[in-house]
Amino acid sequence: MAIEFIGRKLEKEVLKEAIDSSEAEMVAVIGRRRIGKTFLITSVYEKQIVFEIAGLQAVSLSGQLKNFAAQLTKVINPDFPIKTPTDWFEAFQLLINYLKPLMGKDKKVVFFDELPWLATAKSGFLSALAYFWNSWASRENIVLVICGSAASWMIQKVVHHKGGLHNRISKRIYLQPFTLAETEQYLKSRHINFDRYQIMHLYMAIGGIPHYLKEVRAARSVIQNIDYLCFSNTGILTDEFSKLYPSLFEKADNHIAVVRALAKKRKGLVRKDIIEIAKITNGGGTTSVLEELEQSGFITSYHPFGKKKKEKLYRLTDEYSLFYLQFIEDKVNAGPGTWQHLSQSAGYKSWSGYTFESICMKHLLQIKKALGIANVYTIPYSFVKRGTKDEKGVQIDLVLNRADSVINLIEMKFHKEAYSISKAYAEQLNQKKNVFRSSTKTKKHLSWAMITALGFKPNTHSLGLIENHITLDALFEDITLDY
Repeated sequence: MAIEFIGRKLEKEVLKEAIDSSEAEMVAVIGRRRIGKTFLITSVYEKQIVFEIAGLQAVSLSGQLKNFAAQLTKVINPDFPIKTPTDWFEAFQLLINYLKPLMGKDKKVVFFDELPWLATAKSGFLSALAYFWNSWASRENIVLVICGSAASWMIQKVVHHKGGLHNRISKRIYLQPFTLAETEQYLKSRHINFDRYQIMHLYMAIGGIPHYLKEVRAARSVIQNIDYLCFSNTGILTDEFSKLYPSLFEKADNHIAVVRALAKKRKGLVRKDIIEIAKITNGGGTTSVLEELEQSGFITSYHPFGKKKKEKLYRLTDEYSLFYLQFIEDKVNAGPGTWQHLSQSAGYKSWSGYTFESICMKHLLQIKKALGIANVYTIPYSFVKRGTKDEKGVQIDLVLNRADSVINLIEMKFHKEAYSISKAYAEQLNQKKNVFRSSTKTKKHLSWAMITALGFKPNTHSLGLIENHITLDALFEDITLDY
């Protein structure tokens, strides 16, 4: 039975455009480990791929070349093994010799997976790849797909290549985790029918990573699934954290230190505070680490409203990493019922509140549609006003600065029942609005909106204060940008 393909509408269109093009195309597909890059490419190009190879992790140049010879042997004649080439230039010449007779009206696809592992240090792989493309493939009816999990490496070494690959990539795909809508569709395709509150609970723990979601079982409740995946001795997520960052970054210690620092300060940190808490040196290396983590989708930077660029906040927004550091790391193999117990703890409330906020901020298209401003030019910000001896600090996690003279101030609340505003909280929101206006000097209309997990109960305190309420269902809207 064929596996149902979920989401990825724009990405599939890009790949189909490449195959329908009248020119040779080089397509780069970039995305984190377990995100579904290989599945996307092999599903769309199932009938057109004539050669594919995946790099092997932590394998020497000779080992990679042996693997190349084995893969080429497989498609030419398995009964007559090809001699291992001495270098990548010879390897690509063998590939050209194989491909030449196949060229015709129908476009052919050559797929190099896990490119960073193929291009080992001083291997000459990228130079040979550039030679293959510039001397032959660029003039043929061919699509060359290059793929890698190490997003920063792919961007720096390939997308921004200074040598023979400079400006050769014609199409790029940055594959993201599933949205809430895609997660729901994926689970339903596997006959798993959790309600949306339960799906949100699951998403907060493991995110929208297809490979993680594939391990969810219909016979288990969400709590039981999290318990098994994250806390049993056979669960795939009990030790995923230790593999995740080293598989993406050559020297991952600083990346992990930054992630750990941000996990301690969930509302976000500026660069200088990250350096201090993570105990890393201040220099160009730190800039690279932050860029690489952001390009790979683990952290997100937010520009505080009215602040300078250097004051931007960094937040840990990878759900699994935060969940691991909060709950799994010290509780591995704690036995059945671990998550049911932990979900009643004091730490659960703060974790669930922050993670819900983070997920909402990833679904800005859905929030804008729910507010009726889908087509209004809008810039998202955070707002931070540091406290003093005489005045408490104020933070607003999501500020939507609109081109129609309105600014939405948005609060997110993850509760197990419909949320009702208290008198004290209403006073706090009014204070936040007043501080925001006085600090920013804005003349725009300020409008509070609230996003809740299980509904909102209007009362005398919310009347005239909360102008919009966004439901959980709104976050599950399936929205794809059309360009």
